[in-house]
Amino acid sequence: MLDERSKSLLKTLVERYIADGQPVGSRTLSKASGLELSPATIRNVMADLEELGLIASPHTSAGRIPTARGYRLFVDTMLTAQPGLIGVETAQLQPDQPQRVIASAAQMLSNLSSFVGVVTSPKKPSVFHHIEFLRLGDRRVLVILVSPDGDVQNRVIFTAQDLSQSELAEASNRLNASYAGLSLEAVRERLRHEVDALRGEIAGLMSAAVQVGTEAMAQQDEQVIVSGERNLLTVQDFSHDMGSLRRLFDLFEQKTQLMRLLDTSSRAEGVRIYIGGESQVVPYEELSIVSAPYEVDGQIVGTLGVIGPTRMAYDRMIQIVDITSRMVGQALSQR
Repeated sequence: MLDERSKSLLKTLVERYIADGQPVGSRTLSKASGLELSPATIRNVMADLEELGLIASPHTSAGRIPTARGYRLFVDTMLTAQPGLIGVETAQLQPDQPQRVIASAAQMLSNLSSFVGVVTSPKKPSVFHHIEFLRLGDRRVLVILVSPDGDVQNRVIFTAQDLSQSELAEASNRLNASYAGLSLEAVRERLRHEVDALRGEIAGLMSAAVQVGTEAMAQQDEQVIVSGERNLLTVQDFSHDMGSLRRLFDLFEQKTQLMRLLDTSSRAEGVRIYIGGESQVVPYEELSIVSAPYEVDGQIVGTLGVIGPTRMAYDRMIQIVDITSRMVGQALSQR
């Protein structure tokens, strides 16, 4: 455990580094901390903090910079958000089509933070309204799924044996009569308990259809809007390291890994901060994500956040993300 003097000096060092972007020396730390300590005492404390892995010394400077572990301690125990840091409270996201709302939110996050704004599309409930099976021959069956809002998904599946169109119609009728309007997960659970009462080929066909529906919904949901990637070109921490920039732009291009990061955030309440290098959640040491889920009608349907360098003003980013998440939820609820 750190004593109060060490905590105060670490807090001051992190705040100075975030503000200036330069390694912090003992003389600067002495003036900024307001503590009446000799330079020798401050150097000893800094040596202790470095030994604990909370700060590090760049090769080109006698000063120190925070490590990911130092940022984490700062964020968890020393960060105090100041009210009124941003003037976004009066801003509005107009109720509109979901894609327009999240595109506007991503741009707002980017503009306010000067970094990258990301928003996942709101997830649709995985409910089917109607299903049909059409025989294509050679154990090939076309599955047609219709959602409550009229979206149609088509998939070809292969069955264990060749089924007649009448058998396929029986399966369609069973599903539509017994399960229409339920979530696909609820259908899957009921099938698990009712499989003994169904003919083997019908049970298998219905289970395959549920799997098709689940995959179709997942593909619809896996959309993320990214805004402001070019802002990173002007960030001092990245501008001289083309390797880091290339990795970051690959992350935004592929989006799969980005979806996994944001999916982790959607399972947590409130604003969460992920600092690079401390875990597998964020794969790059120089990167941090401040994120929060957003809700529609009391249900979490997506996630949004700001991606930027570890040297960011976390108190400001927390407010930007928190307020924007509530605005997105309100805009989508008013549609």
